[in-house]
Formats: sequence, structure tokens, C-alpha cells
Amino acid sequence: MKLTKRSVDALFPRQKQYIEYDTELKGFGVAIYPSGIKSWVCEYRPHGGGRGTAKKRVTLGKVTQLPPEQARKTAADMLAAVRLGGDPALEKAERRASVTVGELIDFFDAQYVGPMLKPGTAVSHRIALEELRRAHGALKATALTRSHVTTLHFRMADRPYAANRAVAVWSKAFAWAAGAGLIPEGQNPAKNIKKYREQGRERFLTSDELARLGDALREGETIGLPYFVDETKPTAKHAAKADHRRVKLDRYATAALRLLVLTGARLREILHAKWEQVDIERGLIFLADSKTGKKPLYLSAAAQKVLADLPRIEGNPHVIAGANDGAPRSDLKKPWAAVSRAAGLEGVRIHDLRHSFASFGAGASLGLPIIGKLLGHSQPATTARYAHLDADPMRRAVDTIGSAISGAMDRGKSADIVPLKVAKSSETRKAQ
Repeated sequence: MKLTKRSVDALFPRQKQYIEYDTELKGFGVAIYPSGIKSWVCEYRPHGGGRGTAKKRVTLGKVTQLPPEQARKTAADMLAAVRLGGDPALEKAERRASVTVGELIDFFDAQYVGPMLKPGTAVSHRIALEELRRAHGALKATALTRSHVTTLHFRMADRPYAANRAVAVWSKAFAWAAGAGLIPEGQNPAKNIKKYREQGRERFLTSDELARLGDALREGETIGLPYFVDETKPTAKHAAKADHRRVKLDRYATAALRLLVLTGARLREILHAKWEQVDIERGLIFLADSKTGKKPLYLSAAAQKVLADLPRIEGNPHVIAGANDGAPRSDLKKPWAAVSRAAGLEGVRIHDLRHSFASFGAGASLGLPIIGKLLGHSQPATTARYAHLDADPMRRAVDTIGSAISGAMDRGKSADIVPLKVAKSSETRKAQ
């Protein structure tokens, strides 16, 4: 059969391993193991060998890690090398014995991180991989031990979230390398490393904080936000007087910040949104791509007004236009630093605007499934972090139960729910 994703998915394991070969590329096939694992393979006879010469087989990678088109191209390149006198199986054995951690990282980046991951995810992967490269890049990959990884993980203990994510990336890199034949199967020194406890990272803005955020945005759009000058530097004498140290914010930057808190969208979803994806009549932005794939971004009346007030720039398809022709704004670091400082929100991250959107929905008892759909969560467990904010159903439940129990204890009288009185301090009583 011609090996495609559909045809390979239809193959089932048997009691013994077997191989299905491709009808179009001789030597290209897929091995199906009794465990259910499927791996792409390439078979050939060494250059110059006749029919009596034993075939050699090279495993190209697992079906789950290597798309059919990429596996087919790899096999075609390998067979072409054989015709020119190469011996991929021998070269692979030599490479397995000599590949360093740094080289393993390079292969993983070129063949998996770059082609398979979204840009934002790729960046975080590369940051983690560089930590490993700096520490052990020159070491043979087969010589890297769990002790090496545990020690490196310990060095990052002051950053528990980053440390745990780094270990997950390193483990993925070694698992991929084993599937690609760069290291022996089952060798993964980053597997089963005990993770650090992570503190909750969710930060929800209160109504008062949201009011201060709105004030700072309006101030930044009109008279500008104050900026600070280090008076100890020689250049400080050339700076404007303190009363005139203000800078206006770019209207597209303030619009992006408003859309983030009004929609609960992720940063890149707003920055990369295009006008052609906006459907004002239905109150939607159809995102062609996001962390969880295609999804609609629902627009409230307030969000629609933000879009209506934004001018479109000819030649730039993006809603949040950047400084370069045809490009979106790259980030919001500087405007957010100015706005959060003016609003007294130091330490609040841009992503916390998304958490705040969800917290207001949970507090209004809209239901976690609805909130999850608005946020574009693919797993209900992701939305469950906001369950503790949904106090109304629990309050109604405890009031109902308490009223029934109190009524029974009072021989049929129903209990009235009254608000608790706050005890006054002695100082307050004296003042009154």
C-alpha cells in the first residue's frame, strides 16, 4: 500500500512484529510491533551488493514523532546516499556512539522544535535546551546521567516553574533522540526527575485595580504617563523638567491591552489577529491559529467598541499594527510596564489580564464549561483552577442546608439568613 497517515493508522499489531512496505518508494516501510508502536524504516543493500547481500534496516523514527511526508523524504535521501556509496546503518551506529549532548540538541531543534512546534512554544523549548547545552553540551549523550540532570535541576531551584518545565523539555529531547536512533532506546536521564512544588501563578485584578488600570490607560492616551529619569547620571541634566516628563502611549498598544482584559485572549492571539478574521456582525474574531488550534474569539460590546475606534492602516492586515510595514506589533512590554507602574500594579503580568477575565466570569456563576469555551481551553481541568472563585452556588447550597437543619432544630421554623455584623474595635467606638 502507499503509506499515508490514514493507511498507517489502519494497521493493527499482531503477535509478531511485521513490516508494511510502500508501493511507491522501494525500501520504505513501517514496522508494527506487538506493543502497538509503529516506526518508519528504510531497508537497502549496501552499494555494490547483489541479491545475495544481506539487507540492512534503519529505523527513521516513530510514526507519532515523524509525519509520513517527512519520513518518506528522509528515506528517499537515505536511498540516494546508498546509490552514491553510503551506508546509513553504519553511519548511524557511528553517530550513536559519538553524538554529544550539544549535537543531540541541534538535531532535536532542527527536526522537531522548529518544524513541529508553534513559535512561542519553540522559544520556551530553546531556552530550556540552552540551559542543558551550557552545562553539558560537550558531554557524550550516552554519558549524561540522572545525577547530571538532577544537579542541573537543583541549580534552578530558585525558579521552580522554569526548572520543572526545563526537565520536561530535556526528557522530550532524549525520548525523541532515542526514537530517531541517535541514542539507544530507553536511555533518558531526565525521566522521572522529582518536580519542585509550584506556587499558584494566577493573579486576579480586583474591581478597584481594574478601575486604576482604566484610569492609567486613559491618562496614557491623553496627557501621557510620567516617566522617570535617573538624576545621578550625567545625561539627566538634559532631560525635561519633572512636570513635563510624560509620554503618550501608542493607541494600538492601549487597544491591545483593553482587548486582552475584555476577551481573555492570549497575547499572541490579539497581536496576530487580522481584520479579515473580524466578524463584527456576529461579534467574533475567527483565529486561524492559536495555542489550541482554530477557535472563535468572542467579542463583548465593549471589545467591539475598541475595534470600531481603531483605524485600519493601508497595507497592514493586522488589527494591532506595528511600526514595520505590514507587520503586527511585536510585544507590549514597554507600554505594559508604564501602565502597570502608573496603576500601582507592579508584579502583575500581562497574562494575569486573562486570569482576571476568567475570575469575573466565575464570580458571576457563568459556569466553568462556558468560561473554558470563552478562553479556548481544550481540557476542562485547565478551567478548574477558577472553581474556587465561583462562590454563589456554594453559598446558596450552604444557606439551603443550614436553613433546613436550623428549621428542624427549631421544630419547623425556617431560619432567616441575616448578614453578619462586623465587630467594632474599641478605638472605633471611642471615636464615635
